[in-house]
Amino acid sequence: MPSPAGISVNDAVSPAIATVLASLEDSKAENIVSIDIQGKSSLGDYMVIASGRSHRHVSAVADHLLKALKDAGLGTARVEGLASADWVLIDSGDIIVHVFRPEVREFYNLEKMWLAPDLEEETLH
Repeated sequence: MPSPAGISVNDAVSPAIATVLASLEDSKAENIVSIDIQGKSSLGDYMVIASGRSHRHVSAVADHLLKALKDAGLGTARVEGLASADWVLIDSGDIIVHVFRPEVREFYNLEKMWLAPDLEEETLH
């Protein structure tokens, strides 16, 4: 069964993305979306966006993911926003994970920005 984020098992970073998605699913994160940003940004290969139901849930999802990444031998990820737990950013290098409270996720709407189609090179602005 494919993951809700739509990642295929054959991806080059499949162990890392599989760890991230499994951790988010185990933590009962909601509305998990994975965006392939290879070729769109040098930030990483994937951006994963998920929601928690409350401050406490966002914090627990982030803590669980950090532990899963470390246990999988993927190093220590950089973290921002864990203290307030409105929006936690976890940067594991190739994968950037955003865990939001639903209201904050709706306000910033990162999916809309990153899922927008690429403009052709000839397009003038």
